[in-house]
Order: sequence, then structure tokens, then C-alpha cells
Amino acid sequence: MKTEHIDGENKGDVLLFALSTCQWCKKTRMLLEELNVEYDYVYVDLTSGEERQEVMTELEKWNKDISFPTIVINNGEDIIIGFKEAEIKDKFE
Repeated sequence: MKTEHIDGENKGDVLLFALSTCQWCKKTRMLLEELNVEYDYVYVDLTSGEERQEVMTELEKWNKDISFPTIVINNGEDIIIGFKEAEIKDKFE
């Protein structure tokens, strides 16, 4: 699965599943960057074919509803589904 990387402070292995057109996904990315969190992300809607299937299979392991944004921390140790500002701040501040 191909992801984009954003530099910041290493606060664990952070993977964001998002949609390029989703305002809550954008707010999540902005908050992670404001908190200086190093993370990887994938815009699911910009994938296709086998890559899309791989991304969807991976996302479904963590979020059966396949909703966005979904943040997977330390390979599933923590999962934050949706834009939950207080929860994200608690985890990374």
C-alpha cells in the first residue's frame, strides 16, 4: 500500500485513511500537523484497481464501517474513527 509521508515528531506509527474531498479528513490532517505528529496517509478515493482493494482490506481490519477519517496508531494499538479533536489532542500532546 502506497502512502504519503508527513514529517514531524515521531509519536508512534501513525497511519491516516482519508478521502481527498472530506472536510473532516482535512481538519484531521491539519490538527496532526499542528501537533507536529509524523504520520503517513492514504487518500482512499485516489486509489484504484488492486491498490484500492489492498487499501480497503487494510482499512476494514481497523474500521468495519469503512468511514473517514480513520487514524490507526501503532498497528492498531489505538484507533480513532472520525474527527475527534479532543481524543486526537489527548493522544498526541
